[in-house]
Amino acid sequence: MRLTQAQQLCAAALSAAAEDGLLVSAAVVDAGGNLVAFARMDGAEIAGVVLAPDKAYTAVANSAPTHELAEAAAPGGPLFGLHAAAQGRFVVFGGGIPIRDAAGTIVGGIGVSGAPDPADDVRCAERALNVVHGILAEASQ
Repeated sequence: MRLTQAQQLCAAALSAAAEDGLLVSAAVVDAGGNLVAFARMDGAEIAGVVLAPDKAYTAVANSAPTHELAEAAAPGGPLFGLHAAAQGRFVVFGGGIPIRDAAGTIVGGIGVSGAPDPADDVRCAERALNVVHGILAEASQ
């Protein structure tokens, strides 16, 4: 995950949010879960400063979108307690998505946080990935 790619993903997520009238933060991490880029819209909630990077980290660490972890992490589920692992860094609600290259290998993760409904965070992250996917494919060639 290169810095320019990560910045483009953050910009695309914020653009998607602005189109929907949302205020969010966006973060991109590399395959090791390390922060590469972060952006916060003016007026976005302050919790997004922590949650967006943690959503991206969670998506990479668990090889799954964060919204897919919620049921398994619920009481009685096979991943119950996940939300308390990694010093509380794992986020089990929507907004974090792993970024895969053309071969399906995880190369990073994107996290979006701040929309009133986590489903809106998911949509902004997905739209950013759709916008930037061609750029990522070209860079891997």
